[in-house]
Amino acid sequence: MRIGIFTDSYKPYIGGVVRSIEIFTEELRNLGHKVTIYAPNYPGVDKEKDVFRFPAIPTPTYKGFYLAIPFATGLEHFLEQNLPDVIHVHSPFMLGRLGARVAKKLGVPLVFTFHTLYDQYTHYVPFARELSKGITRKMCVDFCNRCDLVITPTENISNHIRNMGVKSNVKWLPTGIQLDEFAGVDRAWLRQTYGLGDDEIILLSVGRTGKEKNIPFLLDCFAEVRKRYPNTKLVLVGEGPELENLKKYARNLGLTNHVIFTGKLTRDDLIKAYGGADLFIFGSMTETQGIVIAEAKAAGLPVVAVNAYGVANMVVDGEDGFLVSPELHSFVDKMILLIEDIALRKRMSERALINVQQLSSRKCAEKLITYYECLLSDSNSVKVQVKAQK
Repeated sequence: MRIGIFTDSYKPYIGGVVRSIEIFTEELRNLGHKVTIYAPNYPGVDKEKDVFRFPAIPTPTYKGFYLAIPFATGLEHFLEQNLPDVIHVHSPFMLGRLGARVAKKLGVPLVFTFHTLYDQYTHYVPFARELSKGITRKMCVDFCNRCDLVITPTENISNHIRNMGVKSNVKWLPTGIQLDEFAGVDRAWLRQTYGLGDDEIILLSVGRTGKEKNIPFLLDCFAEVRKRYPNTKLVLVGEGPELENLKKYARNLGLTNHVIFTGKLTRDDLIKAYGGADLFIFGSMTETQGIVIAEAKAAGLPVVAVNAYGVANMVVDGEDGFLVSPELHSFVDKMILLIEDIALRKRMSERALINVQQLSSRKCAEKLITYYECLLSDSNSVKVQVKAQK
């Protein structure tokens, strides 16, 4: 099968959408399918096989993200050389809309993965944010209703977009985890690299340092935890527009020597960071899945996360972690419980390793192929009926 992926987010930019595309692309290719990717260009990016890059400009309010201009010489020739059987878009905006037009022109099925609660990101709009939120929501619903299939990473988000007014066929399919990455993970690297003692308890959070990730909440919670457990350290992995503000916030809380901002890590080092921590904490309230939670579980970390949207499908509350309300004392109580109760932490760690097996990237890719095949079968049936009527 030939699959064309159109996305506004792609390497070298780092984020959940990019990681999802990387994982599915690798697994689909390993299964023998041809995948071509249509994405924005970034400065210094080398030419890659089966990737078509569009001219792009940096966005002024979203540091590090480049916005594609959906016109490029050579596109028609590239499409002719790589005619897709199905087009899968990962954004309802620039390149996603281009992908939808291409799918219509070619008469192939259009699939859209609803990765992001876009109306929750209008804080990046410099003015009229409430108006922008309503417009963004309507644009997303209208785009979904143009698609043959809409995929969400979790069941909660499927229900959410149906309630928003999406009438198209909706199925949920998480981004899988390449479990082999976490086999035999180095559990000493994190402590050795950042000079952390064996007696210190390491709390870890991973994610882009944007406002939507609710990281000040985690810093507030950690400040409370340290009052009772001064042998705790917080490691925050990621970069983004709020990084310097977060460092200042930590400094104002008196946490300068107790919070480690690693910035961007290589994939290998990120896995080692997961492996070296004791507990994973996550405060975001806008996730459609929260793939970092699944990665944390693959490293055997119990999770404390805010019970919101897609995250609720990623943690089995009371079994491999806790889902709590976005209130400081509720979150702190669960953190302290797992710090104090070593036996509970161990049980949840073991359960996390078992539960994450359901998120094998190979299994998720195989399921995606069945979705494509159903669409193609339906499409071919329609074409046969049309010919018969003529």
